[in-house]
Amino acid sequence: MKIKDVDFSNNPLLLAPMAGVTDVGFRALASSFGADATVTEMLSARAMAHNPKKTEFLTLTTQEEKIKIAQIFGHEEDYMQRAIQSPMLSKFDSFDINMGCPAPKIVKNGEGGALMDNPVLASKIISCCKKSTDKPLSVKFRKGNKSENFLEFARMCEESGADFVTFHSRTVEQGYSGKADLEAIAKVKSNLKIPVIGNGDVVDQKSYEAMKQTGVDGIMVGRGSMGKPWLFAELKNLNVNYKKIDVVRKHVEILRTYFEESWLKLYIRKHLLWYASDLPMSSSLRLKLATCDNIDDCLQILQEAFA
Repeated sequence: MKIKDVDFSNNPLLLAPMAGVTDVGFRALASSFGADATVTEMLSARAMAHNPKKTEFLTLTTQEEKIKIAQIFGHEEDYMQRAIQSPMLSKFDSFDINMGCPAPKIVKNGEGGALMDNPVLASKIISCCKKSTDKPLSVKFRKGNKSENFLEFARMCEESGADFVTFHSRTVEQGYSGKADLEAIAKVKSNLKIPVIGNGDVVDQKSYEAMKQTGVDGIMVGRGSMGKPWLFAELKNLNVNYKKIDVVRKHVEILRTYFEESWLKLYIRKHLLWYASDLPMSSSLRLKLATCDNIDDCLQILQEAFA
């Protein structure tokens, strides 16, 4: 899948944007395990204009990342256009517009998944962003918000200038409950000329193969990789030797390069719990990881648990 000057490779695997998950360290790890492209956490176009320092830490990247995609959200054309043109994002290879986020505070503001109810505005946003960059532009959306209008919305994205789309086949109301609708993904793929990336419920080889059967041009992996950046290597059948504790330590090492220890020791807890999710989690182990006040002590606890 080559779009403009960006070669995503054949049937690429992409790391999905996940707020509070896909930080600079996690993206680097996913890339090292075979992710062909990685997407930032959602970047608020308005925040980039009014409080860029607060947003800047979300745009950190590493050399490990192969194809770097910045995902932007907003409902105002001018702010979206300014975000695309921001020097802060010049290092990214591609841009994605979020039109599917189900978070209530985002939807309530007329952004994310709410834009599926306003295809006219959504089209204007895509068009103005398209005119503002020579880099590949994509749109990520869902089955619908108040109604399931995903096929009409997908066609609108194509007509408005999107170079490719990513389709998460759940409704906004579903959030992450229920099952992803693979038939809907196949339907979108068969009705568009531009590439389609399938997203939803890819957590192992079986679900990966099922997604491939829809005919999509690439697959985006999200929650299945939380605490398992090595999932990309497993899906690609790559022979990669690693120790889980070494992966965790690498994650911490990267984040320590950029962030203060006082902030990091609180932030990293959720990641440690995800890394430990496959272990027989006793309540005492979970409590230790959730309340540990020293990162190195936490790593020692996790190392012993893995052993």
